[in-house]
Amino acid sequence: MTINQLAAESPVATATPRDVRGFWRVLLAVLAPLPMLAKGIYYIIVPVDGGADFATSVAGFTAHDGITRILPYLDMVFVAGLIPATIAVAWAARRTAPRLTTVGAAIALTGFFAGVSLLGGILTPSLMTARHALDTAAIGKLDDALNEEPIVLGAGLLFIIAVVFGLLLLGLALWRSRVAPAWMGFALAVGGFTHPFLPGHVAQGAGLFVAAVGFAGASVALLRMRNDEFDLPPRAAA
Repeated sequence: MTINQLAAESPVATATPRDVRGFWRVLLAVLAPLPMLAKGIYYIIVPVDGGADFATSVAGFTAHDGITRILPYLDMVFVAGLIPATIAVAWAARRTAPRLTTVGAAIALTGFFAGVSLLGGILTPSLMTARHALDTAAIGKLDDALNEEPIVLGAGLLFIIAVVFGLLLLGLALWRSRVAPAWMGFALAVGGFTHPFLPGHVAQGAGLFVAAVGFAGASVALLRMRNDEFDLPPRAAA
């Protein structure tokens, strides 16, 4: 008997792999609202507005040391979960609104990948200056230099486009797909599109809570799905 014949008759070679579609479907559903929820809390409790200059930011963080130590953990949830959450929305809407979902996901994921990989990260110079009593003037110059780098400017622009236009289109796709309540898709579209234009960090945080509700629309859709709607079943390797 040849090796090929033995492999063909082996139960290992023909056994169907374990079906883990339910695990991935529920995991995406759980993750979907968390990044925007965490970032919304971040914006609500952060002691300074996003447009504050470096010295003002350091002073605000220094005066609120307890909050300063919480912020990186909220940002960690946002940064680590943003791309899977966006994929969750795209996966939920892709079958019934394919073109709108594709365009929205392409814009959103391009900007989010650029932001996550190229921007400064969760431990910002102003935050670290406050926590470790660093030289404000010296680190401020470093912060200015970083913010003027073309790579950082480009990544920041792509990230804003992703939030404003990518999430707008994904929200409209979720609304059009009818896989979740239409108002949840509308919440995603409005929460993303209005975020950079809201006045002050508290209003921006509230806007992200609206976006989190929209992302939860993907959770609703994924939890309603059967595994066969979520993905193709596993099969044995050829």
